[in-house]
Amino acid sequence: MTTTISSTPSSTPVPSASSDVPRQLLIGGDWVDAIDGRTFATDDPATEETIVEVAHGAAADVDAAVAAARAAFEDPAGWSSFTPRQRAHLLWRIGDLIESHADELATLEALDNGKPFAGARDGDVAVAAELFRYFGSLAMNIEGTTIPVSLPTPHLAYTVHDPIGVVAGIVPWNFPLLMATFKIAPALAAGNTVVLKPAEQTPLSALRLGSLLLEAGLPAGAVNVLTGFGDAGAALVAHPGVDKVAFTGSTEVGKKIVAAAAGNLKKVSLELGGKAPNVVFADADLAKAIAGSAHAAFFNQGQCCVNGSRMYVERSVFDEVAAGVNEIGAAMRVGAGLDPSTDMGPLISEEQFTKVLGYVESGLRDGATVLGETGRVGDRGWFVRPTVITDVREDMAIQREEIFGPVVTIVPFDGVDEACRLANATRYGLAAGVWTKNIGKAHQVAARLRAGTVWINSWHADDIVLPRGGYKESGWGRELGSVGLDDFMETKTIMVDLAE
Repeated sequence: MTTTISSTPSSTPVPSASSDVPRQLLIGGDWVDAIDGRTFATDDPATEETIVEVAHGAAADVDAAVAAARAAFEDPAGWSSFTPRQRAHLLWRIGDLIESHADELATLEALDNGKPFAGARDGDVAVAAELFRYFGSLAMNIEGTTIPVSLPTPHLAYTVHDPIGVVAGIVPWNFPLLMATFKIAPALAAGNTVVLKPAEQTPLSALRLGSLLLEAGLPAGAVNVLTGFGDAGAALVAHPGVDKVAFTGSTEVGKKIVAAAAGNLKKVSLELGGKAPNVVFADADLAKAIAGSAHAAFFNQGQCCVNGSRMYVERSVFDEVAAGVNEIGAAMRVGAGLDPSTDMGPLISEEQFTKVLGYVESGLRDGATVLGETGRVGDRGWFVRPTVITDVREDMAIQREEIFGPVVTIVPFDGVDEACRLANATRYGLAAGVWTKNIGKAHQVAARLRAGTVWINSWHADDIVLPRGGYKESGWGRELGSVGLDDFMETKTIMVDLAE
């Protein structure tokens, strides 16, 4: 049975009023109050208590941040003057600083987001450090090409890659530090400047990252951090001084960004929602498939766009697999992120808590069945039990819409064709998974699944060298890997007449 455990253990360092975490906006290398002086509270989702107040940026602050980023980009003695090797060395230094402050950054994530401290430190923070190192190395390997041309007189034709300019990075609350790194590291590696807008629910790690960037020696204005709400994000997206928007978040907001970006036809890359199908065949290693499917469903409190939230299980093993996933979920310890025995933390907010339980209730009204228990854990904090739902129809909201919580639906299927048809019957296409010992079948099914990432006999196995992104309404473009720089650069063709 799922249990709640105590809140912050006294042995874990907790940021306080004397913490190094800034509370202001980072604009042009300086920490400044919002122009109108407003602040807002960021809360601990495990206790519902305020951690600290931070600056409430708005449209006027967006203007200032974009102007600072533009000045840093165009200053011939500023960020633009850094050679590829200098950019690489600085990005490596940032990675080292993140690693040396791993416990502090993980504590911030556990407090502000609610996720377990160990996972934040060994996952989010460690990967963030590696991303700066990885893209630092790529900064020295941005190469053009020479292209033979067929003209009556001799010409030399070659390409070069230029930075786009000012990048607006808008990131979600489920992986605050990591998603900020997804935008900042490749943008800087390519020579751009950045205005980062973290989610209003989780501003603290982004602000601390901003101070580490300054400590590393990043020139003033190369990265600006603007905390605020949706109005600030909307002003940033529509701003004529922004050349590109890199956004991770919901599909609905992504569509609004596309519309707002039309003013100056700024570049847009989007990693959006998902409703990933997880297909388990009867010939799979069922113990491995059950454990992997539970991880796929409940990782990061279910608040992950590539989670396997729709399971399709071959009918002959349906009962065994469903019971196994439910058993793992029921045994997970739900509690505060700073408690070392926690397996799953709280949801991010009351709004998300209400949304997730609302989906469960709607499924029950529509005739679905919950295996075991569901609902709230405890009487304080936004804790929800891992929930397994069966007797699901494809027209139910819980099957069609992204819930973004620790809820997984399980549906039986008969045969490969039905499995692929059901898996692809979604407007999303971010991730998918296949479990089978038949390697030929595994590859054939993976080829038929319309998703940007397909896992075979695993889930959440990942590496920063791999591109990630989605099909259909799960987004535009790809992040990470060597192709992760492409969306942050322009390609220029140069033709030289060599005739004497």
